[in-house]
Amino acid sequence: MLKAVIIDDEPKAIQGLSWELSNFENEISIVATFNEPEEALKYLAVNEIDCLFLDIEMPTMDGFQFLSKLTTKNFAVVITTAYNEYAIKALKNEAIDYLLKPIDTDDLEETIAKVKKHNLRSINSNDIEKVLLNFNDKQTTKKLRLAQTVNLFLEPSEITFIASDGNYSTIFTDDNKKIVVTKKIKEIHSLLPQNVFFRIHNSYVINLNKVKEYLKTDGYVVLENNHKIPVSRSKKTEFLEKF
Repeated sequence: MLKAVIIDDEPKAIQGLSWELSNFENEISIVATFNEPEEALKYLAVNEIDCLFLDIEMPTMDGFQFLSKLTTKNFAVVITTAYNEYAIKALKNEAIDYLLKPIDTDDLEETIAKVKKHNLRSINSNDIEKVLLNFNDKQTTKKLRLAQTVNLFLEPSEITFIASDGNYSTIFTDDNKKIVVTKKIKEIHSLLPQNVFFRIHNSYVINLNKVKEYLKTDGYVVLENNHKIPVSRSKKTEFLEKF
């Protein structure tokens, strides 16, 4: 069951969307609704949800300003608005979908499907923190469950490198498995042993034990899984000193 929150300054809009979502009561549940964005920020800071339906045109704080104030965003964001000119900006703000008011039932059904897909590929932040903290404690022999939705397991010692994608990161393992994490690369790196994992580039953290060769002329390292990772000029000297 997906847990959803609705934010809209118009009570009738919340009522209308709630009624539409009631058609999918076996798939999604509304756990809270808000007219005031500031109250919603407080709620989301201490509660976990799967999906946020967010209005754009609000007098005290518009939807994009609201997104910029979120400290974490490990849930799907769906923009709801009566104006179609926000579509591109919504995508740039990592919204997974865009619903025009009045919201159509068929469109909403497609949106719920997208939310489910989003949750299948995204690892809950708390779960990944537990995995990485266990790695710090050198508990690397036991496979740990990362997400109930996909029954994904990972031995932290198999992490080869991590790539940044804005507010998301992708963990690559020895067997080229890709794990999308709803955390910035800086946050993940801070949880890893600094003597093993190195921020070799603004967009990459590598496992130093997985380095196969360094292509000095090209400015790349080649890892054991044959991925080529660029070496930042500012990190070159520090990287070489690691060896």
